[in-house]
Amino acid sequence: MNKKQVNVEPKYFNASDIDNMEQRVRANFINSLSGFKSANLIGTRSPSGKDGTRGVDNLAIVSSVFHIGAHPPLLGMIMRPHTVPRDTLQNIKDTGEYTINHICASIVEKAHWASARFDPQVSEFEEIGLTPQTTDQVKAPYVLESRIKLGMQVQDIQLLAINQTELVIGQIVEVIVEPYWVSEDGYVDIEAAESVAISSLDSYHLTHRVARLGYAKINQKPFTIPHKKI
Repeated sequence: MNKKQVNVEPKYFNASDIDNMEQRVRANFINSLSGFKSANLIGTRSPSGKDGTRGVDNLAIVSSVFHIGAHPPLLGMIMRPHTVPRDTLQNIKDTGEYTINHICASIVEKAHWASARFDPQVSEFEEIGLTPQTTDQVKAPYVLESRIKLGMQVQDIQLLAINQTELVIGQIVEVIVEPYWVSEDGYVDIEAAESVAISSLDSYHLTHRVARLGYAKINQKPFTIPHKKI
């Protein structure tokens, strides 16, 4: 902490203050407040053409992926309002499949570029210099350079009336990860894989583990789970 700020009084923002912020300032401010978020590239493919031509591979950067349940393995993802063309969301609706690819430190700049508004007929993979990878389990493309990848099948899509965003709920049907990042108890060491986090809309961070603690019980002090370095 900056020593000059130690005794500074906190600033209070009320609802009116927030509402009166300039649009981009408000977006950065509010997006910062939710803390660190996962950084992912979402891979989709548009439907094949009537003449049999293969669909276009698409990538989008998303920081709104979250856990819903482990059995069945479900993840949620909030997509922005469909008031303008959203290739990723439309592809998910049309095909029912997508991939979630952790952004690792080595591809941050390329991944961020995927947020640009490319033409629907242009593959972000080609434009930003990442490599599509396919498997027999899902037709949607993975990002070869990503170190942790999830194949997803849509289970539900809900329109949130409060702000017209859409909640996509998908089931994990495939996981691609190096075996030495998975411990015997199932813990996946995303820090060792150099998965990055996002704060606000455009700030990328590597993480530093503080501790991994055992299952909490009311009559037992939390204990540290030993970490094996890779």
